[in-house]
Amino acid sequence: MANYIENPITDTLENNFMPYAMSVIMSRAIPEIDGFKPSHRKLLYTMYTMGLLKGNRTKSANIVGQTMKLNPHGDMAIYETMVRLSRGYEALILPFVDSKGNFGKHYSRDMAFAAPRYTEAKLDTIAEEIFCDIDKDVVDFTDNYDGTLKEPVLLPTTFPNILVNPNDGIAVGMSSTIASFNLIEICNTTIELIKNPEHNIMLTLLAPDFTTGGQLIYNATALTKIYETGQGSFKVRAKYRYDKKNNCIEVYEIPYSTTVESIIDKIVDLVKQGKIKEVSYIRDETDINGMQIAIDLKRGTDPDKLMTKLYKMTPLEDSFSCNFNVLIGGVPKTLGVREILLEWTAFRTECVKRGLFFDINKKKDRLHLLLGLKEILLDIDKAIAIVRNTEDDDDVVPNLMIGFGIDKIQAEFVAEIKLRNLNKEYILNKISEIENLEKDIADLEATLKSPALVKKKIIKELTAVAKKYGKPRKTTLLYEDEIEEPEVEESIEDYPVTLFMTREGYIKKITPLSLRMGSDHKLKEGDEILNTVESSNKAEIIVFTNQQQVYKLKAHELEDSKASVLGEYLPQKLGMDDGEVPVYMTVTKDFKGYVLFFFENGKAAKIELNAYETKQNRKKLLKAYSDASPLIAMFVVPEDTLFALCSSNSRCLIVDSSQISLKSTKSTAGVSVMTLKGKNTLQNVWLYNDEMFSKPEKYRTKNIPAAGSFVKEDEKSPLQTLLG
Repeated sequence: MANYIENPITDTLENNFMPYAMSVIMSRAIPEIDGFKPSHRKLLYTMYTMGLLKGNRTKSANIVGQTMKLNPHGDMAIYETMVRLSRGYEALILPFVDSKGNFGKHYSRDMAFAAPRYTEAKLDTIAEEIFCDIDKDVVDFTDNYDGTLKEPVLLPTTFPNILVNPNDGIAVGMSSTIASFNLIEICNTTIELIKNPEHNIMLTLLAPDFTTGGQLIYNATALTKIYETGQGSFKVRAKYRYDKKNNCIEVYEIPYSTTVESIIDKIVDLVKQGKIKEVSYIRDETDINGMQIAIDLKRGTDPDKLMTKLYKMTPLEDSFSCNFNVLIGGVPKTLGVREILLEWTAFRTECVKRGLFFDINKKKDRLHLLLGLKEILLDIDKAIAIVRNTEDDDDVVPNLMIGFGIDKIQAEFVAEIKLRNLNKEYILNKISEIENLEKDIADLEATLKSPALVKKKIIKELTAVAKKYGKPRKTTLLYEDEIEEPEVEESIEDYPVTLFMTREGYIKKITPLSLRMGSDHKLKEGDEILNTVESSNKAEIIVFTNQQQVYKLKAHELEDSKASVLGEYLPQKLGMDDGEVPVYMTVTKDFKGYVLFFFENGKAAKIELNAYETKQNRKKLLKAYSDASPLIAMFVVPEDTLFALCSSNSRCLIVDSSQISLKSTKSTAGVSVMTLKGKNTLQNVWLYNDEMFSKPEKYRTKNIPAAGSFVKEDEKSPLQTLLG
C-alpha cells in the first residue's frame, strides 16, 4: 500500500497557490499608476541605461539580451513586449520604442514580426517624459532578481500614461482592461482636476481614442458609468468609403479589439451560409500605406444597407469592455477615471517633491564648498604656505581646516584645486556663484513648501507634454441619434396582424386565422386589454410609458402568438427602467396623424405623430410628453375629431381637437382645455360619439378653455355609464 501524507486543501492553497496568484497579480498582469507592467518597465529602463534615449538604434537582440539582467524570462517573451511598445506595431497612442524593420501590426493576426536579429530599436522621444529626473531619486529603486543591479519600482512619468496607452492583462481571479485616451484630452482633464477636484470630466475627456481609429458610438450613460466606476463597455465600428468606379466598399479603419483576418473570415463564412448575398469577393489590401479591406459588391447592391448588416453580423462593429484595475501601493483596485487621475496626481506630486529636495541638497552641497573657497580668498598666500610647509600629504587637509576654520569637505575641495587655478580671478568667478545658489535654494525651498507651486509645476509639465506630443483624435465620435440604420426588409414577410397590449404590459401579435380559431384571451389575474390595433407585420409599434418615455419596435420583431397565451412582457423585451410600465400603444407605417395628451390639470397637448419618427431608428426616446401634471388619457387620431371630457365634479365638455393648437415640442405642458376650480381635476376623456349625450349641444363650446356643464340624472352620459 502506497504511503501518503494528508494535507488540508486550505494549506495547499495558502502555501502553494496563493504565492503564485499574488506573483501574477503584482509582478506580471496588472499595471501600476505609471501605466506600466513590470515587463514594460524593465525593458524600457534597460534601454535607458544603454543610452538609447539619445543614441543610435541598436539590434533588438542586443536589447533583449541586456533586459534579461532585469527580467528572468525567455528572449521571445521580452521581444514580444518590445514589439507591443514599438512605433511599427501601431498599438499605442504614444509608442515608447522607435523601431526599424518589420514589427508586425496590431490590427493583423497573420502579419508576424521579424526576428530580433533583423530589427533595430531605440527609445522614442516621448521616453524623455517617462524618465524625467529619474537620476534625482524621484522614485524608489529595488534589487533585481539576483541582487546584482538596481531597477526602478515605478517610472516618474510627467503625464498620466496609465490612461493614454491601452493596457490589458489577465491575472489569477482578476483582470485589467484599460482603454486608451487622447493625450491632449487627458492632460487638459488632469489640469482641470488639479485646479478643481469636482471638475466634470465629461466636459474635457470626450471618449476613448485608439490608434486604429474607427467610430466610437457615443452613449453618455455608458461612458459616465466607465468614468465613475472603471467598468462598462462601448461600441466602436469601422469606417468605410464606397468606390463607385469599382463598385466596392473600402474599409480603412477598424475597431481596436479585432483584426483584419477576423473580419474577412466572418464575412466569408456568412457568404458561404447564404446570409450575405451581396458580396462577390473580399480581399485584404493592406500595404505600406496602411490597412484596407476591399469588398466587391454585386450589381444593384446598396453599400450602406450592406454595411448596416455587416455591422450587426461581423466584428466591423465590436464592443470594448473596460475594467480599470490598477495596482495602487501593491493593492489591486478598480478605479474610475477621476480616481485614477487623482492617484496619478498624488504620485507625480511626490516625484516632484523628491526632485526638488534632491536639487536643494545638491545646491546646498555646492554652496557649502564655495563658502569654504570664499575663506581662501581672504589669504591665498596663506593657503599656499600651509600646503608648502606641510611635510605629510595626509596633513594638508587638517592644516587647511585649522588655518581657515573650514570643515573637512571644504578643505578637501580647496586642496584639490590645481596650482594654475590658485589665482584671484578663478576664485572670484567661483565665489560669484554663491549669490545665485542662495537665490535658487530659496526658490526651490519655497516651491517645496507650497502645494500651490508644486501643482503649478505639474500643470506646466502637462501643458508642455500636450503641446509637444499631442495629436488630434483618431477615433471619431458617432452619436447614437446620428446612426442611420436603413431597414432591411427583403426577407420580412408582410401579412395582416392584430396587436393587443394589456395594462400589465404584455403584448400579443395574432394573425386573423388564429383569432378566428380562438379569441378568448389568457390574462393574468386583474389584467385587462388596454389597446387593440389592427395592422400588418411590417408596421412600427410605439409604446408610451408612465415615465414620459417612448419605446419603439417593429411588429415583425414579435413572434406570432395566440390569444390563449400571456404574450411577451414589454418591460423586459424593451429594457425599460425600474418601475416603468406601458400606458399606451399605437401602431403606424407612415407616422401620419396626431397624438393628444390630456392631463389632470385640464390641459391638453397636441403633437404630430411624426415627431416620434427617427431616421436613425432609435429604439428609445426621452421626454416623450410632459410630466408637469399626471396623464389622464392619450389618443392617436388620423385627423381632428371630437372628445368628451369629464371632471371630478361631474362636469362634461365636448371639445374639437382642431381647437387645440399644435405644438412642436413633445414635452410641452399643453394648453388649457377645461377650466377647473378648487381641487377639481380632469377625470376621464373619451372619443366622442353621438350616443353619449341626449343633449350634446349643452356640452359643446366654441372657445377653450371652458368649464363645461353639469350632467343631470336624466341625461344619458358616459359618466353615468361608468358609474353604473
